[in-house]
Amino acid sequence: MLSPFGRVCASVTIGLGIAYRVAMHRSSMFLAVILSVTPAVAQERSPALRQSMVDMAYVLGEAHALRQACNGPRDQYWRSRMQRMVETEQPDLAFDRRLRESFNTGFVTRQGGFPDCTPATARALSGVLAKGQVLAARLARARAEPSPSEIAEPPPTR
Repeated sequence: MLSPFGRVCASVTIGLGIAYRVAMHRSSMFLAVILSVTPAVAQERSPALRQSMVDMAYVLGEAHALRQACNGPRDQYWRSRMQRMVETEQPDLAFDRRLRESFNTGFVTRQGGFPDCTPATARALSGVLAKGQVLAARLARARAEPSPSEIAEPPPTR
């Protein structure tokens, strides 16, 4: 028979497990959307799209900190996704710096707010991943639409 403290710990562990599994399910959907974005050189991106990429880097940093709170510092899942995004986008030096600073800011912000794995950490991760899904879908839609440089001029009418 568990002590009252043991029952509380067990219920928190069970609740955390459920919340964490939900968050991980969202992360797999989020990842699928991120990876569906086709490669493009970042210089072709509009200012609004570049800002969405900076926002995505921030979200990836948040997700990295929250996941590490539960899985430990060796977990590099979201950091490796950030690296893949940078490799895919091939940003110029200034934009690369902006992306990395945004990732690091998101990481530090969430690491300070959620140093331990708790049900609140799992809920925060779930919210961050939902935000990431929205950004990833926006980036995928934008990439599916041709940029102005890719649109051919219509033939002249006579």
